[in-house]
Amino acid sequence: MSLFLSTSINKVDKKGRVSVPSTFRAALGDDVHHGIVIFRSLQVDALDACSLKHLDILSQSLEKLSLTPEMYELIETTIFGGSVQCAIDADGRIIIPEHFMEAVGIDDEAAFVGRRRTFQIWNPKKFKAFETKARDAVRSHNISLSKIIADASALNGGE
Repeated sequence: MSLFLSTSINKVDKKGRVSVPSTFRAALGDDVHHGIVIFRSLQVDALDACSLKHLDILSQSLEKLSLTPEMYELIETTIFGGSVQCAIDADGRIIIPEHFMEAVGIDDEAAFVGRRRTFQIWNPKKFKAFETKARDAVRSHNISLSKIIADASALNGGE
């Protein structure tokens, strides 16, 4: 699977249909035939989206963790119980369920935001405000690409 990159704002029609960016559909590869899975983000006022395969990886990862029964319950209820698998039609569109659109404030436009192996779907105005705060936080934490690469290299013995 390729990475989900960039941000695109697309129109949402009266039926809740919105085009998934073509680069995101390409990043899904063969998984595009299974559509995408969306659920409410656990951390922000947006929808998280990924391939069914990525959700399976999450499920397998949970099996390897020693979490409390309460933590499993929270994760399984909020992510797996709250997920909807959305087919991608021949025109590259999905239908976002109305209760999801209401929950995160999406109406006539949706911002698709790449996040490496997943992406998010936002109300564009809410995303703009979030992005501004995120950029300020990046600066205040002195985050840079070269530092990330150097830190990762140091963890792998300089490779």
